[in-house]
Amino acid sequence: MKKLLAPVYRFRRRFPLVSYILGRLVTMAATLFILGLVVFLLMELAPGDIVSQLMIQQLFGSETYTRDRMVSGEQYAVQRKALGLDRPFYEQYFQWLNRVIVHHDLGLSLVSRAPVSFLIASRLLNSVALNLMSLVMITFFSFLLGVYFSTKAGTRTDMAVTFFALVFHAFPGILLLILLQLLASITGLFPVTAYPPFPFSEAPLRFTFSYLHHVFLPLLAAFFGGIGGTLRMIRATMLDQLGQPYVTSLRARGIAEWRIYLRHAFRNTLNPYITGSANLLAGLFSGSLILEIIFAYPGIGRLMYEAVFQEDINLVLTNIMFISFLVLVGMVLADVLLALVDPRIRYGKEG
Repeated sequence: MKKLLAPVYRFRRRFPLVSYILGRLVTMAATLFILGLVVFLLMELAPGDIVSQLMIQQLFGSETYTRDRMVSGEQYAVQRKALGLDRPFYEQYFQWLNRVIVHHDLGLSLVSRAPVSFLIASRLLNSVALNLMSLVMITFFSFLLGVYFSTKAGTRTDMAVTFFALVFHAFPGILLLILLQLLASITGLFPVTAYPPFPFSEAPLRFTFSYLHHVFLPLLAAFFGGIGGTLRMIRATMLDQLGQPYVTSLRARGIAEWRIYLRHAFRNTLNPYITGSANLLAGLFSGSLILEIIFAYPGIGRLMYEAVFQEDINLVLTNIMFISFLVLVGMVLADVLLALVDPRIRYGKEG
């Protein structure tokens, strides 16, 4: 057994970071596999049935519909078999996996009959753009304000900023979104929807300015929801670093204060932020679901919300798996960045 595993051990010793990333990828695949199985099970246990909804819609949409016309059990069974819903949930799941892995086909939406890949691709860019803008804004202002107010520790300004950061961190996100929606509705300064009413191809430059105008309030809500905790974390980390012996030693050597802050203490604040950035990104994606519903933003979160209500299993599963994949990739990238930023961290090495 040791001889069989000897090449693996040599590879881990020679390429510790690569072996760590490969191990995390295996863990990620196992996590996604279990997640998909659980989603299929929950959709199976959920009340209601997409086949009943589809057949009722067909009856009401038919010109020959009458009050006495009913859906027979035989028609119901035929429709379920046609959609592949008559088999156990685990068989449906393995069939879906085979189709995705072997044939690279995400299937069709059970409601619209459109390709799932097309539906997700049409919404994905919107969600990624919104969440990346939120992440960049939160990161920039959190570091800027966190480092600055760490130099003002104990002052009234610092106490006021710390208080408001705590308020923003504890304030319910859905309530903030509703209040901003009311602000847009009452004042008319901003649109109540978060997306322009015309496509990008029609007028690219006008679309860009219109998009920034429409998305301002949703971005503001995401910013307020994320900056509170991140700002407090960076400020606390900076204060902790400034109390370390190496900072005292640097000051005793006559090193300029700005160099101590920016070249030494600031660098050590990156570690906790990088560790928490994956959770922040996950929080932004999960929070964007409510945001996209309230502001009618055509993103992947709103698409998943509609798919869950319609019990469109193919669309629900692909949405959840894709968002989970992005979050897991973010966690792996955070661990890799930790090793690059902090020379003390070396994955796969003993001692």
